[in-house]
Amino acid sequence: MNVGELVAIDVHTHAEISSQGKASLEDDLHDASSAYFKVEGNRKPTLQETATYYRERQMAAVIFTVDAQSATGTEPVPNEEVAQAAAANPDVLIPFASLDPHRGKAAVKQARRLVEEHGVKGFKFHPSLQGFFPNDRLAYGLYEVIEETGTIALFHTGQTGIGANVPGGGGIRLKYSNPLCVDDVAADFPHLKIILAHPSFPWQDEALAVATHKPGVHIDLSGWSPKYFPPQLVQYANTLLKDKVLFGSDYPVLTPDRWLADFAKLPIKDEVKPKILKENAARLLGLTSA
Repeated sequence: MNVGELVAIDVHTHAEISSQGKASLEDDLHDASSAYFKVEGNRKPTLQETATYYRERQMAAVIFTVDAQSATGTEPVPNEEVAQAAAANPDVLIPFASLDPHRGKAAVKQARRLVEEHGVKGFKFHPSLQGFFPNDRLAYGLYEVIEETGTIALFHTGQTGIGANVPGGGGIRLKYSNPLCVDDVAADFPHLKIILAHPSFPWQDEALAVATHKPGVHIDLSGWSPKYFPPQLVQYANTLLKDKVLFGSDYPVLTPDRWLADFAKLPIKDEVKPKILKENAARLLGLTSA
């Protein structure tokens, strides 16, 4: 990966469909999230289509599935398949994995194997969809492996478009995604690299507090058009957290084209923009020196 030639690094994209044509969400949750985000274009790109999409834009993308099989009954896109696609497209794709914490020791063993044998660079957790609090001890074995291997733990925080307007929210509980639960994880694993995904509505101030207090905690800006960012998030991105805020889109539900067009209208300092769009992610991912 030639970082110098990249326009940006998107740290938050989803593998929506497997090579066998199996989607990672049930139809009702998939359709609800598409309506919530007002998705235009291809909602289920293949992994190769995603690589081509980002190559055309001179961008790199962190890509992952979400393993919430215990809660949803739906098999995720295989982590190995995501890693293989990244290996086939190393100029643009950076593989993360996702493991259901409810799988216990089996998940811990798989996490180590995914790092050592498949080059996975991080792990995505979606507490609301997976049905666990991040500070629940059931996940601590996974965090131990992630910290030990120097990979990254990326946590969904705040509200989710998955289940929005489905009766009962599709059974998905928002309480699990309060970023203060991740504060416990950051305290118990002081060398763990953490990303809090999304503007964390309704807990934006909590996310900012955790990121300013814990050195290993970063914030990605995915899942929202920048024109809707809370003013305190913009303020902190411009100042105290200028080295810890990361560009993320949430592709394919929100495209980098739309995100970047709206981001250009924010009052972000000229010297901060390249940090958010590429430099902070490159450093965190180990693509450039600290």
